[in-house]
Amino acid sequence: MQGKIIKGIAGFYYVYAEDDGKVYECKAKGIFRKENKKPLVGDNVCMEVLDQEGRTGNIVRILPRKNELVRPAVANIDQALVIFAIVKPEPNYNLLDRFLIMMEQQGLSSILCFNKKDIASEEEQKALREAYGFCGSRILFSSASRGDGMEELEEVLKGKTTAVAGPSGAGKSSIINRLNPDAGMETGEISKKIGRGKHTTRHSEIIALQKNTFIMDTPGFTSLGLFGLDKEDLQGYYPEFVRYSEYCRFSGCSHLNEPDCRVKEALAEGKISGVRYGNYKELYEELKERRKYERKRRENV
Repeated sequence: MQGKIIKGIAGFYYVYAEDDGKVYECKAKGIFRKENKKPLVGDNVCMEVLDQEGRTGNIVRILPRKNELVRPAVANIDQALVIFAIVKPEPNYNLLDRFLIMMEQQGLSSILCFNKKDIASEEEQKALREAYGFCGSRILFSSASRGDGMEELEEVLKGKTTAVAGPSGAGKSSIINRLNPDAGMETGEISKKIGRGKHTTRHSEIIALQKNTFIMDTPGFTSLGLFGLDKEDLQGYYPEFVRYSEYCRFSGCSHLNEPDCRVKEALAEGKISGVRYGNYKELYEELKERRKYERKRRENV
């Protein structure tokens, strides 16, 4: 019988079976340890059923993976749904850009969902449209509490396995509960002291929405390092820069201090978001400092 691993806890893997739509608790055969291969959430597998009534079995084969993400460690993801609140908590734009970059690094296109539109003003929503309208991701606005935007969201998720990412308190679990009322995802309140949400997801878990449509909730993040990225490559993750960078005076322009920089001119003309450009500058400096640190460390070895 074939199925998909939807959750893994303490050596047990829970497999959603294609044949009957039931979930089986499985152990992985010892051959995987010998091959140094570990089953991942999202893996399509073959299993042998040990107890049909008790729904237990063994995973006997891992089918070829379409892709494999490093963080979180999951497989066969088609796209990412990055969810941020418009307000309560206020969006951290630097963190948002990190999410978008991380997903693109792993070969995933992103859908950007801004939640809690029911308590946000039109001006706040307009500011987000202007800031991220040219970021390369489809943008949706939703209200998990009222159900706004759920039909559009269901349409973009249909027939795909989608990883959900975003900070705590953005409403990820509430949206998943809207999409599948049987999911029973735990939701958390916003801490008044720090203005952030409490972590409610402790492990990656895939939830079946309908046939061939799955959504994967992942543990909340508070910070993300840009691993394996050089400062010279950063601008490639800002699509709104690319359309202007070829007209810069210098090849390899960093768009920071060089004269005749078309990107900075577009910024001054309001064609590039000041929010996005500010994030780019901060991340560029972070990558620059990291390179200096790594160079000093190598010299001291």
